[in-house]
Amino acid sequence: MKTPIKTLAAALTALSLAAGGAMAQDDPFKVGFVYVGPIGDYGWTWTHDQGRLAVEEHFGDAVETVYAESVPEGADAERVITQMILDGADMIFTTSFGYGEATNAAAGRFPDVYFEHATGYLREHPNVSTYSARFYQGRAVIGHIAGHMTESNIVGYIASYPIPEVIRGINSAYLHARAVNPDVEFRVIWAYTWFDPAAEADAAQALIDAGADVIMQHTDSTAPQTVAQEAGAISFGQASDMIQFAPLPRVASIIDNWGPYYIRRIGEAMEGTWEQSDTWEGMPEGMVLIGEMSEAIPEEVRASATALMESMQSGEYHPFTGPINRQDGTAWLAEGEIADDGTLAGMAFYVEGLTGEIPN
Repeated sequence: MKTPIKTLAAALTALSLAAGGAMAQDDPFKVGFVYVGPIGDYGWTWTHDQGRLAVEEHFGDAVETVYAESVPEGADAERVITQMILDGADMIFTTSFGYGEATNAAAGRFPDVYFEHATGYLREHPNVSTYSARFYQGRAVIGHIAGHMTESNIVGYIASYPIPEVIRGINSAYLHARAVNPDVEFRVIWAYTWFDPAAEADAAQALIDAGADVIMQHTDSTAPQTVAQEAGAISFGQASDMIQFAPLPRVASIIDNWGPYYIRRIGEAMEGTWEQSDTWEGMPEGMVLIGEMSEAIPEEVRASATALMESMQSGEYHPFTGPINRQDGTAWLAEGEIADDGTLAGMAFYVEGLTGEIPN
């Protein structure tokens, strides 16, 4: 009698698992997004949220997304991530550099959840991937435009935090401005924020008061655009097009295009083909775009900027191609030598010609 009872029990268990599996398949795949700023910043966070909306449009009812905005970088981020998972999230995207430790801590506690960390480098568990964009390619283009268009030869740059991503951008913009205007100067203010409209506005005004007639930013609000508009300076959209400030002060923009990456990685997770990776894509892959160039840009400058952009899209040109020296005059890249990704990923120095020090 024991064998038939065991057989019946096994059959009932199999039916139960099958039914549970069918129910699980009917449940949407749940994806959480953790944002460092508000979704209405029209900059970094807004573009990530546009990517989230693209996911919803692509997958329809098969995917459910949730998000938390203005989450501080640090311990509070781990609490937010944990709550998302307890609420059923199968996959988490953390969209700021400072979320690295929280992301990996949560990944260690929840090995069956997929984690993707934007602009990070920590992958301490097999369920953590990192991804970023080669923003420095876009900054090469706007640096080229800025070098041509400045009349005071002073370009103001509002920087967020002294991390490699931001330092790369300053170096790339400066190198390409200097290439077309040897007299150009960059003046950098470190705002120590990703999103603080008041602080960003103050920084923009201080740079304009110091003679800058071009404003660049690696912060997320539109406040510098407003200040530039009032002062008659030109500026560039950051992360999103910020087209509402065209034709002046915004003459072009760097656009972060996250949607295709999010769709691809979520699809892989749903199909069971997701693998740990470190993705760094740019113009050739369409992750970095340049917004429409304003008619305020002289026709010949639009043409040369377009040619520069196309050379990066094709892979023909790399923005960090020697000869390039470090700020102290020591050689970094020889004639024709291209910077390797390892050096770029950890960049902690200015190139020759930039003044000031990088804060510790």
